This record gives sequence, C-alpha cells and structure tokens, in this order.
Amino acid sequence: MSRLNVFLLLALIASSVYLVRVSYETRRLFAELDRAQGEERRLDSDLERLKAERQAQATPLRVEKAARDKLAMRSATPAVTQYVVDGRAASAAEGRLP
Repeated sequence: MSRLNVFLLLALIASSVYLVRVSYETRRLFAELDRAQGEERRLDSDLERLKAERQAQATPLRVEKAARDKLAMRSATPAVTQYVVDGRAASAAEGRLP
C-alpha cells in the first residue's frame, strides 16, 4: 500500500507542476494577444490617418498649385495655343492627293 501512496503522491506533484506550467503559459499568451490587438488598433488608426492624408493631397486645387509652382506650368489659353496641321490631312481635305 505504501508504494501506491508514493506513486499517487508523485502523480499529484507532476500534475500540479503541469497545471502551474499551463496556467503560466496561458497568461503569457493572453498578454501577447493583448499586445498584438493593441498593435492592430494602432495600425488601423495609422491606416485611416494615411488614407485621409492621401485624400487631402490629391485634391485638384493642390495638384494645380503644384503644377504651377514646381513645374512652372500654366493654363492653356487661345493666346498661347499653337495648332499643328498635318500637311497630308490638309491636302486630302482640299481634294489633292500627294
């Protein structure tokens, strides 16, 4: 009977150690999950902020201002517009073929 008691005592100690180890691992994983969820929330808010910034950067007025200031572009007016006429098209329109 003494051997059975020793065996049961060892089994009880082993299961207690295993229970403590599993509980510790569960707490560690829960803390890691909580950190990952916090990181996900932070990244989601960064994504929304970047989408809003991209939307603000792509407005037509901002693009036009950048074209004028940085690229020295200007609006097309009839005074600065030059029309190029294809010689073959003009002669075909008049009835002459080259």
